[in-house]
Amino acid sequence: MWIRNCWYVIAWDHEIPAEGMFTRRVLGEPILVYRTEGGGLVAMQDRCCHRHAPLSRGRREGDCVRCGYHGLKFDARGICIEAPGLASIPAKTRVPTYPVVSHNKWVFVWMGDPALVDRALLPDNFSCDHPDWAYKPGYVHYDTPYLLVCDNLLDFSHLSYVHESTLGGSTAIAQAVPKIEPVPSGIRVTRHVPDVPPSPFWRSFQSFDSNVDRYFIYDFVLPGTLLMQSGGAPVGQPPGDLRGGVQLHSCQTLTPETETTTHYFFQQSHRSSIRDPAVTEAIYRGLVTAFEEDRETITAQHRNIDDRTPMLLLAMDQALVRFRRLLQQEVERERAATAAASAAPAAIGTMD
Repeated sequence: MWIRNCWYVIAWDHEIPAEGMFTRRVLGEPILVYRTEGGGLVAMQDRCCHRHAPLSRGRREGDCVRCGYHGLKFDARGICIEAPGLASIPAKTRVPTYPVVSHNKWVFVWMGDPALVDRALLPDNFSCDHPDWAYKPGYVHYDTPYLLVCDNLLDFSHLSYVHESTLGGSTAIAQAVPKIEPVPSGIRVTRHVPDVPPSPFWRSFQSFDSNVDRYFIYDFVLPGTLLMQSGGAPVGQPPGDLRGGVQLHSCQTLTPETETTTHYFFQQSHRSSIRDPAVTEAIYRGLVTAFEEDRETITAQHRNIDDRTPMLLLAMDQALVRFRRLLQQEVERERAATAAASAAPAAIGTMD
């Protein structure tokens, strides 16, 4: 269940080389991304229209790409401008291209109707490119459907058990009832966890001598992006007083590779006033360890799912149920719009 008229992250900005080519599959489609000599981005289908060879196995020639199989040369618009051995090039000799944009260090592709491209739909992943925040970028590949990973992010009660020795550290997280409210294109989940021991993750980059009041506040927006404030301070400190505490901002996003595999881009930022590369590295390493715990759990779940038996929905599933309902509504809206557009010419014809 995918929506197409939206932005999906295909790469971190640093993954796209200044020269050469980058390829990754999104929504089942192989996509080639490269930079023009002027620094712009190009995204085109990584499949030659002739014999379907990957264009990424060819070579760059200026702002063009030459297929490494039979030598067809395509410009940045996807139009074939040279075909060895042909006196003329048929007009249909071209490959699809995609709107592409770099936004706060994430490279997004628009997988739907180019006429509906809307930059206002880009998520506010500000801490990926802000002087007040420091982080190390991360990527994980999942051999599971992306909605199972969405479900995991929408219910942080699992931190108490999957991440008992990393991000969690207390069963109180699972016991804290979250507040769930709507936001544009998504939902906001707020969870406060008072008077708990600092998590092992926090202790990996900071020292504590008391329990802390923890919080998680995040927006989860279509098609699958988490934008989160999290942290806490020693018990008893006034709200907003973070002395001796932790303040983090995280941007995480999921992009379906295929129906059963997923790209996961993530970062967890700390205030850049903490000018210690060891802190940045410790936070990154802690996330890598914890997200491997997630991947092992979700992969085992995926292999164990029996489609003949429905899952039992419980109270802690409220956020993921609401998000899936929102996603379903958007899928149905897109389908209705596509059907209406397809029917329009026939309807006009009957009026004569």
